[in-house]
Amino acid sequence: MEGIFAIWQRDITKFFRDKARLFGSFSMPILFLLIFGGGMSGTMENMLGGSMGGAAGGADFNYVEFVFPGIVAMTLLMTSIFSALSIIEDKDFGYMKEILVSPISRVSIAVGKMLGAATVATIQGIILFILIPFIGLSYDYMSLIQVIPFMFLLASALSGLGLLFASIIRSTQGFQMTVQILVMPMVFLSGALFPVNNMPAWMDFIVKINPITYGVDVMKKIMIDLDGLSSEVREAMGLNLSVFGRQVTIFEEILFILAFAIVLVLLATMSFKRANA
Repeated sequence: MEGIFAIWQRDITKFFRDKARLFGSFSMPILFLLIFGGGMSGTMENMLGGSMGGAAGGADFNYVEFVFPGIVAMTLLMTSIFSALSIIEDKDFGYMKEILVSPISRVSIAVGKMLGAATVATIQGIILFILIPFIGLSYDYMSLIQVIPFMFLLASALSGLGLLFASIIRSTQGFQMTVQILVMPMVFLSGALFPVNNMPAWMDFIVKINPITYGVDVMKKIMIDLDGLSSEVREAMGLNLSVFGRQVTIFEEILFILAFAIVLVLLATMSFKRANA
């Protein structure tokens, strides 16, 4: 546990000392908020109202409120996976050799790196909550507190995915290219930025096996007051996620993310152990 804590503490310290990374983490979420929140809010709300026979259909719906939890989830995804890049950098600079010859087990090193990445990602997600009053949103404070443990769970699963790639890929350039190819489809086919219902069958299959889909759906169900939305709005915006014709519950989605996290943690630690044996 001391080894895990030491590695976790090192990643947290590096995050707070790197001011450019700390403030730069705001750039991508703010950009997406401006593009999808500010630029598309009127269009989406008008389309929603038109599909229901008038502007009244979208009167009780705020598109920025819909997209904000998805942007937080996108931040968790990108931060968790790209944090594993530090493993390749540590190999290049020789730090990994030093830590591998220490009495710390390789499994403890992998777990410490995953917990460090998950903590950093969760902190960045929480920092985004500061923007809530400035963009005209009013989430319930209890819902924000309730969503934080799930954010850490989701970030842990995604950091395991990043560690798995980092243990397989040897170069920084190869890691960045592979992860970018993986991350963007996961974001756009998750319902984070726009509804993903009524898609072609092959694309709908990808949506349903995408773990970010369930992570985004849980965060929206916790943060957004669904009782204040009509059933037509929830259906039009894909807030009634269903699998095989059956609507999934928050509990089932959390169990899925938990199982996904356990599997990824096991695979990542096994791969890390073999790669650095």
